[in-house]
Amino acid sequence: MTDLATRASELLRLHHTGTTLVLPTVWDAWSARAVVAAGFPALSIGSHPLADSRGQKDNEGMTLADALDGIRRITGAVDVPVTADVESGYGTPAAELVERVLDAGAVGINVEDTVHGEKRMRAPEEHAEYIGALRVAADEAGVELVINARTDAFFQTTQVFDDPLAEAIARLKLCEAAASRCSYPATAIYAMRQRNTWPS
Repeated sequence: MTDLATRASELLRLHHTGTTLVLPTVWDAWSARAVVAAGFPALSIGSHPLADSRGQKDNEGMTLADALDGIRRITGAVDVPVTADVESGYGTPAAELVERVLDAGAVGINVEDTVHGEKRMRAPEEHAEYIGALRVAADEAGVELVINARTDAFFQTTQVFDDPLAEAIARLKLCEAAASRCSYPATAIYAMRQRNTWPS
């Protein structure tokens, strides 16, 4: 499965088989090969483990070039679809981000609404607009890039909401209308683990 468009279409198909799709998170070529050898049909690259493997920090502690270097090493090591966490896009215009991600061999991306470098969350419409621009760029490239829209409404870090659930739902509905393929409401449990405050 060497053709990028074919891999993207396969990743999209795997999301609609009627059974739960498990995408193990990998961080380097070794872990990627181990996941494929275990029989998984696709995999994901998390920004946190990738940054850790490089001795760098998550939350845009890597540059986009750093992240793409790691992504390229992983996609070059396996013959299955790979989706990658690209944080909030590293401040990169949508068309450029899609071009560079595809060039690195990823056929899916996770894009969050927390802009770490600016210590803020995108407004709902702003995030949906970015997601929509990513979809347009992918369509123009002829690749069914699987765009996973993530919201950090539950995190209560850069912005606090009276009703995080309602906020998350509203944000993800806007992203769905903008043609995201998937929705990811990052949970409070995940947030506590990220901050090392999850009770042992």
